[in-house]
Amino acid sequence: MRILLIGNYVLDRQESMQRFAVLMERELKAQGQLVRLLRPEPYLGRLLPVGSGLGKWVGYVDKFLLFPWKLKWVKRKYDVVHICDHSNAMYVKYVVQSPHVVTCHDVLAIKSALGEVPQNWVSKTGRIFQRLILDGLKAAQLIVCDSEATCVDLLRLTRRAPSSATVVYLSLNYPYLPMARDEALARLDERGFDGRTPFFVHVGGDQWYKNKLGVVQIFDKLRASARPQSRLLMVGKPLSDSLVEYIATHDLKCAIVQLADLSNEDLRAAYSLAEGLIFPSLQEGFGWPVLEAQACGCPVFATGRAPMTEVGGAAAVYIDPSDATGAAEVIARALKDQEAIRQSGLTNVLRFGVAQMIEGYMGAYEKVANTQKGN
Repeated sequence: MRILLIGNYVLDRQESMQRFAVLMERELKAQGQLVRLLRPEPYLGRLLPVGSGLGKWVGYVDKFLLFPWKLKWVKRKYDVVHICDHSNAMYVKYVVQSPHVVTCHDVLAIKSALGEVPQNWVSKTGRIFQRLILDGLKAAQLIVCDSEATCVDLLRLTRRAPSSATVVYLSLNYPYLPMARDEALARLDERGFDGRTPFFVHVGGDQWYKNKLGVVQIFDKLRASARPQSRLLMVGKPLSDSLVEYIATHDLKCAIVQLADLSNEDLRAAYSLAEGLIFPSLQEGFGWPVLEAQACGCPVFATGRAPMTEVGGAAAVYIDPSDATGAAEVIARALKDQEAIRQSGLTNVLRFGVAQMIEGYMGAYEKVANTQKGN
């Protein structure tokens, strides 16, 4: 089958979405499919920093004015077009006459733009952008969601027929597995972090739903009640000023370390040595860190709601993110069975192999191609 994958604008630095598109390209080619990964080229975006006010609008020219012309020309050579990230659903109108699939990773930004998430304010231009995405999702031929939770929200927001959306779970986007202790220690030593002292880890961006304040509050309670020597390694973008201030005023500066730009192997090292992943997200589309941690033998302590419960299964320990004291008590009790949790997590990961993901997507491609032929 000839498959055209639509990836993300590189200068937007949406790393997880870039990794997903590359993963799809690699694994589909390994199955013998003819695949091309097409992204909007940063022609004008190279002129200005994309994050700046003017730079953002220059990037829009690349993505919304120049790229559609290329897409309309290239799509004709392929049997199926797969838009790999729902945030590019505005491209649906350019491929609507071709068999096509859109992957919906989450609808958190759409819900925020519609006022369903009061704590996450969205600007006027942001609301317009999310409306374009929602319109594209409504018009798409078939949508593949990362989780049942996302699919339920998607169908509610788009009012699509249940048969027009399906669920295909993601696989790991990197071969995470336990790392030998000496190698892991050496790797973290190079990053200036001593993994010999017990520590917990959190992995996540700076989005509101990652609940980084909740992570720190739970760790604070856990440290005070059961793990006084433990530290917290926070992996991701630099902490906000308000969170840095909270850490300082609660005398946690010596116990919390923040590291950015860890390689996959450095992250493997952290997961392999950590006492556990603390992951009290308020919402997620899938929750890759849950799977990554389990694959490395790291116990997972996550929010007890979907999709975290879908991904972590019976192998994760679930907490209430709004109750820091209660969450710390749950974690402290669970640590007594740490080895059993590790082994259970390693087994759970087997449900998310790359073969099942590619099989699910091939089924989706064949469905839209056959439907189009029938018309």
